Amino acid sequence: MKDTTLLYLVRHGATEANERRPYVLQGRGIDKPLSAAGRAQAESVARFLSDLRIDAVYASPMLRATETAAAIARPHGLEALPLVELTECHVGAWEGMDWDSIRARHPEAYAAFHADPGCASYLDGESYRDVLERVRPVFERLLAEHAGGAIAVVAHNVVNRAWLAHVLGVEPRYAKDLRQTNACVNVVRRRGDELRVLTLNAHFHVPGALE
Repeated sequence: MKDTTLLYLVRHGATEANERRPYVLQGRGIDKPLSAAGRAQAESVARFLSDLRIDAVYASPMLRATETAAAIARPHGLEALPLVELTECHVGAWEGMDWDSIRARHPEAYAAFHADPGCASYLDGESYRDVLERVRPVFERLLAEHAGGAIAVVAHNVVNRAWLAHVLGVEPRYAKDLRQTNACVNVVRRRGDELRVLTLNAHFHVPGALE
């Protein structure tokens, strides 16, 4: 339909930091490529989206996102375009740390963040509300520029959560409760003035997801 626009919002494939147990926070300060498993995930989401109409592919400029986006763009004969506004959340002093270590070293900041991450920021970093204010204009612009079409956007855990919570009408303080599996797909439809999440965190195409 001419007045319908589809946006396939993807989280990047896994990196070594995602695979650690316990995993460590990976904001904008750690810019590593996909792991072997992450590359397989990127190829799986690329195959999943290969038969769908996609007019353009956009991504965060961070390696894990651009590598995933390149895999998605390839079957469509497209080039993934980086957008700096989609860069992952600035997690500040907690970059590279796991949550147990953070709680032990910064108990007050940890408690404040987990009580309301919409207002309380990662220590010396951004809050979920900060991220939403940064990314909301670029999503609105992309939807307007590709009205009547379909695009894929590859971003990050916090970026996706913050914007999806907004579309769902969920307060930023609860955005962290939205699950975003590596290489998942969220389908967002714009029809007229209505913006609606049709699919959230679809990841059955990811290797091992159903095991």
